[in-house]
Amino acid sequence: MTILIRTLVCLLVILHSQTSFSQRDPLLWPFAVNSIWNTPIGSNAVYVPAGIEPANAYGMTVDEDLIVLKPQAPLLDIYTNYAGWDADLDRCVEEGPLLFTAPVPIDFIVSPDNWDGLTPNSGLAVLMPDGETIRQTQPFSRCSAETATSRWTPPNVNLYGDGIRGAHGGSGLSAIGGALRLGELDEPDDTIRHVLKVNLYAAENLFYDSQYEGFRWPAIRADSYAPDVYGSLRTEEVVPECRMGALLAIPAQVDLSSLALETTPAQILALALQQYGAYVVDDTAWDVYAFITEWSPDGRFMDEFEAAWGFPFKEPSQNTSWSRDMRTLFSALHVVDNNRPDNIGGGGTPLTPLAPEFSPNSVMDEKPNTQLIISPNPAHGQVVLSGLPLNTNLLIVNALGQKVHSETLTQTTLALPLSHPNGYYNLLITTSNGKVLERKPLIIQN
Repeated sequence: MTILIRTLVCLLVILHSQTSFSQRDPLLWPFAVNSIWNTPIGSNAVYVPAGIEPANAYGMTVDEDLIVLKPQAPLLDIYTNYAGWDADLDRCVEEGPLLFTAPVPIDFIVSPDNWDGLTPNSGLAVLMPDGETIRQTQPFSRCSAETATSRWTPPNVNLYGDGIRGAHGGSGLSAIGGALRLGELDEPDDTIRHVLKVNLYAAENLFYDSQYEGFRWPAIRADSYAPDVYGSLRTEEVVPECRMGALLAIPAQVDLSSLALETTPAQILALALQQYGAYVVDDTAWDVYAFITEWSPDGRFMDEFEAAWGFPFKEPSQNTSWSRDMRTLFSALHVVDNNRPDNIGGGGTPLTPLAPEFSPNSVMDEKPNTQLIISPNPAHGQVVLSGLPLNTNLLIVNALGQKVHSETLTQTTLALPLSHPNGYYNLLITTSNGKVLERKPLIIQN
């Protein structure tokens, strides 16, 4: 009878999950069903103990992904800065060429006055005006409404694609996929429905040798200092399977109640770590662990967490219920050693239902309010634009998000010479404060 009851309960939970999430919003739950960020651990997963050493410098920390999914926001020019992670240099100064232009709300400020730590990673993921392209960069700062800087820009990804690559410098993995998002861990009945991301202290926990060079799929690299640093402070033999990009999980056979977790949010995280796991995406560079969390124009995950639970996510003390739970969770993690491109999550039957399909028309709900006509398109040498609203701005942005043309519109029809390289461009009509009124593709074929 007991076995039958447990079976029925499991079936009800699965059916509830499938019916309660019949569609999903890509802004809250991005990327394809078979993305690494959405694929649950499978029943054929092969687990190897990760051997993560207890963190001794802090109870728990965060690494904040800057997630800006406001394609209708005013456009912001992001320029090159060379300060990087040197605390003696200034990230706020424009020191090089324009990297790209992207929609960012004017009041979203990321500066030494409000960022976490001296030199945070500050990986930015921003949804471009087409409502699909995600541009990423690191380390982003915006110290005033007018000035934004960064340095490295990985290849673009699509909001509806696999979402693998991105601005986490140590691994080359996404600065949006896997982040703990707003609203995911602020209620006792929350269930996190995607893979997570963590940073580990590489000097104690990550393996390097000349064969694997310190990383494994889906990471595309390890830190440049990996040969000298990875595993160098380990007190026991380093686990060869535990490298940058490793998928970590609590084995399916572990009864989570046996962990004796003291806090409800840790219990929610434990279930996510068993059902989905977490990818290692960066080095903490000091003796702590970190989860990757959202900071967006809508708020900061760690502020929401503290308001909901009455204690901080980022905890200095190692002797609180939360920090004890974090030590328990990280100690319980294993590497899913057969996680591969053709076997994501270890293969077999998923431990929890797959992500549902996307809700229709959930990103670009606002309809354009101009009557812009582009002729011809593809264009050769010149393009004629008609239906232009007066006293607005015309922008042409290339596929890298770089502004290649800008002017204020003083007539409703414009014949515009084209000397730009062949390729795909976005033509944008904006108000004086940068709000996008219209966007249309422009193809140049000279």
